[in-house]
Amino acid sequence: MPALVLLGAQWGDEGKGKATDLLGGSVDYVVRYQGGNNAGHTVVVGDQKYALHLLPSGILSPGCTPVIGNGVVVDPSVLLSELSGLNERGVDTSKLLISGNAHIITPYNVTVDKVTERFLGKRKIGTTGRGIGPTYADKINRVGIRVQDLYDESILTQKVEAALDVKNQILTKLYNRRAIAVNQVVEELLGYADKLAPYVADTVLVLNQALEQDKVVLFEGGQGTLLDIDHGTYPFVTSSNPTAGGACTGAGVGPTKISRVIGILKAYTTRVGAGPFPTELFDEDGEALRRIGGERGVTTGRDRRCGWFDAVIARYATRVNGLTDFFLTKLDVLTGWEQIPVCVAYEIDGKRVEELPYSQTDFHHAKPVYEMLPGWNEDISKAKSFSDLPKNAQNYVKALEEMSGAPISAIGVGPGRDETIEINSFL
Repeated sequence: MPALVLLGAQWGDEGKGKATDLLGGSVDYVVRYQGGNNAGHTVVVGDQKYALHLLPSGILSPGCTPVIGNGVVVDPSVLLSELSGLNERGVDTSKLLISGNAHIITPYNVTVDKVTERFLGKRKIGTTGRGIGPTYADKINRVGIRVQDLYDESILTQKVEAALDVKNQILTKLYNRRAIAVNQVVEELLGYADKLAPYVADTVLVLNQALEQDKVVLFEGGQGTLLDIDHGTYPFVTSSNPTAGGACTGAGVGPTKISRVIGILKAYTTRVGAGPFPTELFDEDGEALRRIGGERGVTTGRDRRCGWFDAVIARYATRVNGLTDFFLTKLDVLTGWEQIPVCVAYEIDGKRVEELPYSQTDFHHAKPVYEMLPGWNEDISKAKSFSDLPKNAQNYVKALEEMSGAPISAIGVGPGRDETIEINSFL
C-alpha cells in the first residue's frame, strides 16, 4: 500500500506544488485533504506556469486522478472557475473526484470572515478573507453545508436557515450589516449542483480500494506545519490540520496505510500573514530573498515575509509529522551570499533553547541564534546530481539535513519541473 503524505514543513508556500508535480507521473491519485482556496501552488511545466488554489497539483499529470477529500472546504464558484481556466489551456480535468462529505464555503461564510477581520482591527489574524475559518467553524458547530446537500433542496434549505438564524443576528446587531436572505443563498448553491455532479463521489471508498489494489496515492497538504490549528503558532494559524495526521481524517484513510511522510522545506523561511517569525529579516537581505525568490503569495498576492532558515522549526516539523524525508526547495535563491546564516537555536530570556517552545509567549520573544555557513556564487540551476553542486552548496544541504532530523531526498535548483536533483526516490 504505497501511500505517501507530502506537506509543508514551515509556514506554507514551500513549493509543495512542484514536489507533487514531480511525483505526478508515478502516482495514481493525488488527494487534497484539508484547507480550501486559501492555499496556492505554482507549478511550472515547460514554459507554462500554472497557479492552483483548490485543485490538487496532480491534475496536471495525465495519468493521475486528482481528489478533493472530505477534509477540504470548497468554494464552488472558485472551483468551477479554476476548472474552466485549465480546460481553456487544454488540461483534461474530467478525472477529478470531489468528496460528497466536503463542506461548502457559502456566501455568508465569506461575508462573516471579512467583517470579522475588519472588526478585530490590530488584533486581526491575517486571514485570506475567503470564508475558510467560518466554514470550518460551521462544520464543528454542526451547521455546515456539505457537497451532498446540494442534491436535496429540502435539507439544504433547512441547514441554511439554521446557519443564518445566528449569523444574521451577528451581522445586523454586532456589525451593522444587512441580513442575508435564505432563499438567495439556497438558489445560488443549487445553481452549482448540476455542474459539480459529474465529479462527486464516495472518495473514502475510492481511495481505500485503490490502496488495496496497490495503487500509489499521494496526500497533498495545503499551508504548512506551523499553520496547523493544533500544532502551529496559534492563533496565527489556519483552521485545519495540514500536518500528517490530517491526511487520515481529511481523506478517510487509516494511519497504518501511510508508508512515507515527505516534508517540503525552503532553503530559507517565509511566512504570509500575521504572527511570530523569529528569523524574519527587515533589511536588504530580506528584500533580496523576496525579490530573487519571487516571494509573493499565489492565492493572496501579498508579499511574503522572508528570513533565514530555521532549523528549530524543521526539527519540530520532523517530530510532529513523523517525517521520513525532506524535499529542499529554492536552493538556487541563496546563490551569491558570501555567508548564509542558519538559525540553530533560540535565545529566550537569556537562555539558549534548541526546541520549539510550547508557550506562545516564549515563542513570541524568541531571538534566533545563528551559525554562519559559507555561501557560493556558481549558478546551480543546471545541476542534475548532488555532486554537480558547488562544495559549499553541498555542505549547506548536509548541514540542514543534520540539523533537521530527516534525510534530504530531493533538492529544487530552479522553478522548472526538470530543475530538481533527486538523491533518493520517494517511491
